[in-house]
Amino acid sequence: MTMTSKERVHAALERKPTDRVPIYMWFHPGTAARLARMLEIPPAHVGEAMGNDVRQTWVNNNYAMEGITHEREGDRHTDFWGITWERVGHFNQIAYFPLAEASAGEMLDYSFPYDRINTLLYQMSPLLGASADFFMGCDVSPCVFEMYWRLRGMDNVLLEMATDPELTGTMLGRCADFAVALARRACREMPLDWLWTGDDVAGQDALMMSPDMWRDLIKPHLQRVFDVGKTAGLPVAYHCCGAHRQIIGDLVEMGLDVLNPIQSQSPGMDALELKKEFGHHLAFMGGVDTLGLLPHGTADEVRKGTAALVEGMTSDGGGYILAASHTVPPETPDGNIFAMFEAAGVSKEEIYDRAAGIRSRVQV
Repeated sequence: MTMTSKERVHAALERKPTDRVPIYMWFHPGTAARLARMLEIPPAHVGEAMGNDVRQTWVNNNYAMEGITHEREGDRHTDFWGITWERVGHFNQIAYFPLAEASAGEMLDYSFPYDRINTLLYQMSPLLGASADFFMGCDVSPCVFEMYWRLRGMDNVLLEMATDPELTGTMLGRCADFAVALARRACREMPLDWLWTGDDVAGQDALMMSPDMWRDLIKPHLQRVFDVGKTAGLPVAYHCCGAHRQIIGDLVEMGLDVLNPIQSQSPGMDALELKKEFGHHLAFMGGVDTLGLLPHGTADEVRKGTAALVEGMTSDGGGYILAASHTVPPETPDGNIFAMFEAAGVSKEEIYDRAAGIRSRVQV
């Protein structure tokens, strides 16, 4: 029996049988543009054509890939937080941190854009019409540390976590306050199936701070964001890139339901090992290697590798959403992309059929 996307994801999270593994794949802008040309659809509809089961978008500060995009290298904009973003390559990068040179008093006087919350939440509006059939999420990240360093600068924040923990803790709390405000409104006003949170606190090899420092300064505030989703009766998903194995037990303790993106090449982050250790508490989303296998393997290797990942990650009957460990990179051969989806039960013919349906209702 064919399931709707909403039914498929809910069943997977509840460790119930599904007609196929649910999918939520993120595509590098270059990859999305290439697939869009191939499928003759707008890039914004590539995920839909490929079989994504989750519909969500950011409503907090994330302009690296979402929100405002620029056509030309070097184009800039300044967002509601006073952060200036500049297009470098395919993505926007921060060119100006508004609190980088601020005094303690100026930092405490800084105002978050509460008057823009309606505008930010409106970004969900184009998705909500599909809520009957698709699994709906609202992403309120970056929530704590990642939001603060976008204001103050990474080096400043890491130094001041050690030298001025009181002021840093206050500012981290204000970042969380804003994420909480967004989350409360979203959970109250939208037909959500999960609350998506995120706070990158790790590099590829280790946490950016000690686990104890994370527990003292960040965990209590992130907990407040999680609690909004839990109070609303929703699963809570959390995104953190890199090697954050040392705090996964804490995240379980905090009530986390879904962990993403599982960058298996980072120490301690092997997807199948995490499944064995935490699979009775957590569902997982991610794990497809975007550094080696997907861009550089053969189509057959990708097909077999994806099938083995899905089999291992659903060993308890579910608890897994197929996704890449990062965006699918532009150097990935088309055949490898189709092989990955084929291993998940989505044929090339099905993808092209969906694209034809999109063309029939969307101006290309």
